[in-house]
Order: sequence, then C-alpha cells, then structure tokens
Amino acid sequence: MKTITTWKGDLEFESMQEDAGSILMDGNLKKGVSPKALLLAGLAGCSAVDVVEILHKMRVSFGSLQVLSEADQTDQHPRVFKDITLTFILKAAESELDKIEKAVDLSMEKYCGVAAMLRKNSTIHTKVQLI
Repeated sequence: MKTITTWKGDLEFESMQEDAGSILMDGNLKKGVSPKALLLAGLAGCSAVDVVEILHKMRVSFGSLQVLSEADQTDQHPRVFKDITLTFILKAAESELDKIEKAVDLSMEKYCGVAAMLRKNSTIHTKVQLI
C-alpha cells in the first residue's frame, strides 16, 4: 500500500492512493478533515467493510449501516487516543441482534487491521444500536 500526501498551502494536505482517489486534510478544519479524524474514519471504514461482508455471509438483512466513532485523547503531547468507542447503527430486525454483535466482534478481534494497530495503544469499545 502506498499513498502520496501533498502540501496544498497553510495546513491543507491532499492525500492520494493510486487508482483510488484522494482526500483533503486540513489542520484548521476549514477545507478538510483533521488527520486524527481521518484515522477514526479509517477504523470505522475498515470495520464496516468487515461487518457488511460477515452479515452478507450470515444472510442477515439490514437496510442501512452507520458507524459513529468517538475518541478521548491524552492531555499531554503527543495527544494520542486513549479510549475509542464505535457505535454501529443498523436498520435491522431485533431478531438479528446476536448475529450483528457477533459480526462486530469478529471484525474487532480477527479481521480489522486498523483495529489491531490502534488497540496496541488504545482501548476500543463497541456498541450496536438498531433502528
């Protein structure tokens, strides 16, 4: 895997993955997301991909999926994530809750490489919310 990150001026950077697109980061939060928010989004996206694939294999129907990512940071520099909470919000039947929780657990414990990396420094909590 390779990315190229280019300074665009002020605290703005564009990061590109070949053949996949680009994303704008902004330390001032005016024209793009912060690098730390991008890290949280990466965790949410990595796990969400796993959850979707696992639920499809389990033949669990769901209408929508959102992942709310929240992190507490240390007070001292470098300000790193201490606790991360991922809330998986799905439109699905209550009868599917156990399978959905199992899919989330499998992602966190076995499949999501971003979670494995972040877990070395941060505690990751998960919740499932059905709508």
